[in-house]
Amino acid sequence: MPWIQLRLQANEETAEKYSDWLVACGSQAVTFIDAQDTPIYEPLPGDEVIYWHNTVVMGLFEASHDMDKAITYLKSIHPDGAQMQYKLEQLEDKDWEREWMDNFHPMKFGKRLWICPSWREVPEPEAVNVMLDPGLAFGTGTHPTTALCLTWLDSLDLTGKTVVDFGCGSGILSLAALKLGADKVIGIDIDPQALQASLENAKRNGVENRLELYLPKDQPEFKADVVVANILAGPLKELAPVIMDYVGDNGLLALSGILEEQGEGLQQLYGQWCKMDAIAVQDEWVRLSGARNR
Repeated sequence: MPWIQLRLQANEETAEKYSDWLVACGSQAVTFIDAQDTPIYEPLPGDEVIYWHNTVVMGLFEASHDMDKAITYLKSIHPDGAQMQYKLEQLEDKDWEREWMDNFHPMKFGKRLWICPSWREVPEPEAVNVMLDPGLAFGTGTHPTTALCLTWLDSLDLTGKTVVDFGCGSGILSLAALKLGADKVIGIDIDPQALQASLENAKRNGVENRLELYLPKDQPEFKADVVVANILAGPLKELAPVIMDYVGDNGLLALSGILEEQGEGLQQLYGQWCKMDAIAVQDEWVRLSGARNR
């Protein structure tokens, strides 16, 4: 089915209101995107969602929808009336899920680890292969932050280790750790859908019996040999004591989801507890790592 996309220029104060207007006009879906490439940090659980100062609100309409009527209505309620900034776009009729699947290829990290879409053949059957179907949760290995963490995990001897994957998403880091020899991985995420995606991917890889999954409110107290947290700088700062509570004596820690300009501040923060390694950089994103002090 072909679609029409309507874009409205908004800001952090008007974005949610414009979203409601688009739904009232018959939009089948609404998306917010950043108009100026400004980072917004992931809110903590229960915090208010923050929008970009310059936000584009996009509504998706069926091609048969009366867009003249919709735009007339929007102009009638918009503060700028006839000066309302908008753009209409005709979207090509595609199977978007199939297109995404066609462009998701096996990827190698480090010396031995492959992340392979579950619908493709593995390039090196003798390597460490993680079969992944992200489903509803974030995490495919294509983003630099995930790649940095996967490469770090590949560099470790995880044999017999207990690993915490804080903010596990699709479970990609959990599965990599298990396939690389970890005895047990504990995945933690605030999103129940992420835990479901992690479990399904664990079953696909035959490692579900070594993966424990928890919402933060349900997790037991424990210490781990290795902790990896690929979230964002805001939560990494706010939750630093919580994350460090998982790291056992001489335990290893890796943090990502951090822009390059945020690295030094977090490096100093976690340096209170750990002997930190040099900062690893990839495409303006960084990974911090270190070992807990005795």
